[in-house]
Amino acid sequence: MNNRLLVSTALTLAFSAPLWAQTKWDLPAAYPASNFHTENLVQFANDVDKATGGKLKITVHANASLFKANEIKRAVQGGQAQIGEVLLVNFENENPMYGADGIPFLATSYAESKRLSDAQKPFTDKLLAAQGMKLLYAVAWPPQGIYVKKEIASVADMRGLKWRAYSPATGKIAELIGAQPVTIQAAELSQALATGVVESYMSSGSTGYDTKTYESIKYFYDTQAWLPKNAVIVNRKAFDALDAATQAALTKAAADAEARGWKVSEEKNDWYKKALTEKGMKIMTPSPKLMGDLKQVGAIMLADWQKRAGPDGEAMVAAYLKSAPKAAPAKK
Repeated sequence: MNNRLLVSTALTLAFSAPLWAQTKWDLPAAYPASNFHTENLVQFANDVDKATGGKLKITVHANASLFKANEIKRAVQGGQAQIGEVLLVNFENENPMYGADGIPFLATSYAESKRLSDAQKPFTDKLLAAQGMKLLYAVAWPPQGIYVKKEIASVADMRGLKWRAYSPATGKIAELIGAQPVTIQAAELSQALATGVVESYMSSGSTGYDTKTYESIKYFYDTQAWLPKNAVIVNRKAFDALDAATQAALTKAAADAEARGWKVSEEKNDWYKKALTEKGMKIMTPSPKLMGDLKQVGAIMLADWQKRAGPDGEAMVAAYLKSAPKAAPAKK
């Protein structure tokens, strides 16, 4: 009788338990929950949950609450987080190829930035694979402009300014224009502006709005200098541990998130500038002199980057330039 009871209990437990084990992943991100990148991450996580029937649950940790911005890539590489979102240009010192989309004036529109992203991807895939990771998707920020506390007409007007450097490229710009670089991550920017630690920086309308830069700085010069990308990366062992159907669902949700993210970024670009204006910020058109000076800085940085990136850099730039649409022949 006891044996029958044990068998009956075992069968009951077997049939009442889930037929699959739920997998839980943490996704650290550096930007506020209200930022469009983070909102896209949450939608991505929801899509994965739905497509896998709850088999893979991804929890988004916004605003550097789990890891600081510069710690996320290492956390994913080491398996402390299974998946994470990083700003690629932050890792240019590891390998110049990560910084391709931080070169001023190489790609200045969404169309150009997407072509640059496509040219960069094979090299990024190779680098991440060597570090035990995989790229799931990447989305551009709106074009970068200059936030500054005073009106400027040339690069000379920016000498000595306390300049936020969030990547090797923005640190190099500070060096070339004679500003004082101060390393500040996005989550710390509001306080740095309020306390005068920083009085100028280059970023998108999105960052200016999210950090309430308009409370400390009143001028935004719309230089449209470059469009850096956030990349969602996954630990390769964690990815490989998923069954084929879950991998496919994750990959499909990532492709959808990339397409959606680029679309929203472009749509919100004008919205952010309008919102900044409503908060009292002046959106300035750069003078020809200022643009000329900045493009000289860009040319210096491109030559320096290509020298450091070597054959891979040359191949990537060549692929990017080759992908440009052909100009229509002039009518006779």
